[in-house]
Amino acid sequence: MFKRLPGDEARNLVSTTPDTAVVKTPAIITFIIYIWRFLSALVRATWRHPVAVAVPVVLGVVCHLYGWPAAGSLLGFVVLSLFSWAFTESVSFARFVGFRLLAWWRLMAVYRRHWQGIMDVSGLATRVNGRVYVPRLMRVTCDGWADRVTVRMLAGQAVKDWSDRIDNLAQGFGTTSCRVALVKGGRLLLTFPRSDPLAAPMPALPIPNEPSVGPVEIGKQEDGRPLRLKVHGTHVLIAGATGAGKGSFLWDTIRGLLPAMRAGLAEVWALDPKLMELSYGRELFQGRYAADPSDCADLLDEAVAVMQKRAVRFAGLQRSHTPTIEDPFVLVLVDEVAFLTAYQPDKHLRQRISAALATLATQGRSVGIGVMAALQDPRKEVMNIRNLFPDKIALRLDESEQVDMVLGDGARDRGALADHISPIPEQGAGVAYMRLETSPEPIRVRAAYVSDADIRHMVALFTEREEAA
Repeated sequence: MFKRLPGDEARNLVSTTPDTAVVKTPAIITFIIYIWRFLSALVRATWRHPVAVAVPVVLGVVCHLYGWPAAGSLLGFVVLSLFSWAFTESVSFARFVGFRLLAWWRLMAVYRRHWQGIMDVSGLATRVNGRVYVPRLMRVTCDGWADRVTVRMLAGQAVKDWSDRIDNLAQGFGTTSCRVALVKGGRLLLTFPRSDPLAAPMPALPIPNEPSVGPVEIGKQEDGRPLRLKVHGTHVLIAGATGAGKGSFLWDTIRGLLPAMRAGLAEVWALDPKLMELSYGRELFQGRYAADPSDCADLLDEAVAVMQKRAVRFAGLQRSHTPTIEDPFVLVLVDEVAFLTAYQPDKHLRQRISAALATLATQGRSVGIGVMAALQDPRKEVMNIRNLFPDKIALRLDESEQVDMVLGDGARDRGALADHISPIPEQGAGVAYMRLETSPEPIRVRAAYVSDADIRHMVALFTEREEAA
């Protein structure tokens, strides 16, 4: 049935693949490409490191015009000037010279040296038809505590591809952690800490001299800057395991508001169902202290009544609250809020407390009523109004899933490793990740430790004002 073809014809049928034409790039095109890359690199270097480029150029000109003795003398003068600058104005020297040199060194000795290998091992490099495509390392900048590496992702990569590999990146480049943030389309900013300013506990900060309900200083951020927490015009949720340091945030806030409390511009109403944390300074709360669940419900109802009266008076006249003696800022502190909501056996009290907290959280901040609530278990069935708190703080948590419960979806992928905070009090107490309404990126912070002696001193200062009045 089938006819066998002659050998030559059969071979012709088998060899049906056409020869591949090899196109060679003209030499002039290759030369232009290399010249363009060289000029681009020169312009970038001049723009980013003007001093480093200007010095050798000037030395070369001087050497050409006046000989090497003059160039050597000029070089010695430059070196001596740099040393003098470093010793007399270390901050400006580090900003304009020191950190730039450190960034160049870290770029060449650490990141560029190991970049391709780490990208390959971590799975961020891609092979297509035998060719390896590696994300582009664009630049490195340094400051006093971290390296910030700008990267261009490969086409088709997503931020999650990188956030899922933060442990690989941190281990590969020899740091304790890595954080991923999207700069703009296709570009990421990787932050690698070199040191930890939050490693040691902080003593209580000095009580402010001026009364203010503005952001109160309560500790330090990971980059060494002061941590100022906004309490007026917002609500704050604090979550952390037992011994994580929730009390530090509560007492630091009270300490920062103490001058305003003495001036009558702020009041703190305390709900302390455990009778352990806030009871130590109950004189500060001027009778607005409750521990029994029924008393807590009554105090919350009173706060709702104050809120509603202010809303009626402010309607059509003002849209935001300015603290006055007649209408002071009221901060409702709730320690272990789950004792009053999820774990409260009396259903009627539980409903009253939950309804009052929800009302304050939805309507209170525009009329000067703020809520700061602390709890251990952030599950929704325990705290079903957690999304009503614009600002959230996660101290040490027991499980990785709890991080996103507190700080919002994707927070842990962006480096908020609250489940990795040390359980040793000296290392981890008061350390937290904070996500603010105005800044969705989590930041690592540490609150100062307010001791019992510090609280007694605060009470003494406040009672002195009451006796003088």
